[in-house]
Amino acid sequence: MQPSSYNVRQYRDLTMMNLPDGSILVIACDSLGGIGPKSQDTFTVPGYIVGRFAARVPLMEVMATGAKPQILVNTLSVEMSPTGQEILRGIRGEILAASLDIPIITGSTEENVQTCQTGVGITVIGLLANQEAFRAGPASKGNLVICVGKPKVGDEVHLEDNEIAALSLLQDILQLTYVTDILPVGSKGIAYEANLMAQTAGLALRLSETGPFSACSQNLTKSAGPATCLLCSLPPDYLAHFRKHVQSPVAVVGQVL
Repeated sequence: MQPSSYNVRQYRDLTMMNLPDGSILVIACDSLGGIGPKSQDTFTVPGYIVGRFAARVPLMEVMATGAKPQILVNTLSVEMSPTGQEILRGIRGEILAASLDIPIITGSTEENVQTCQTGVGITVIGLLANQEAFRAGPASKGNLVICVGKPKVGDEVHLEDNEIAALSLLQDILQLTYVTDILPVGSKGIAYEANLMAQTAGLALRLSETGPFSACSQNLTKSAGPATCLLCSLPPDYLAHFRKHVQSPVAVVGQVL
């Protein structure tokens, strides 16, 4: 079988590949630099926390499609002991906190030279049973686009913060069948991702005139760092139910038309 028959393609920040049995591989990656316990890091953060949030981003991107994570690959630009061990402890802690069953965790560390700044790369490979299991869009005309969590970056990011979207929150949202699209927000900000959500559906975004993410709000362009918030699209009639179900800040960003 020729590689082209696997239909490798990009979907937003994801790489997807159809397999012969009808299942789909979903691949996400993320990187982090200058944040950690090293002497020349811009933000001083324990290695454990680095591991938790570094793993969370690609896990969230894969899981938002409805895929089940199968493999996590860590490429650590630090020595194994002690920095790498603490980062790996954080990665495993994030997997445990979300009760995920990931059969393979593999990676490497830098053992040839001494490092003075933290660098981390994480790749997650997930599996969708079939196309019908895909959850990441498209949004439907008239859907509201709502933000769950708040955009935070750098020293604003803390592990025990209910204003930050966690994997457990995403897992709860995935159970809501009326949610038509889910999109984690990263460094490009809410406005970029909300417009991408609308464009994916072949629609346009009309921003809200009030609230924390109104058209004139600086929150729209602020980096959400390690996916501290995520966007969801849903019919307006379900907003009240969504607010009751989700134990995190919820605000309307706009509507797709």
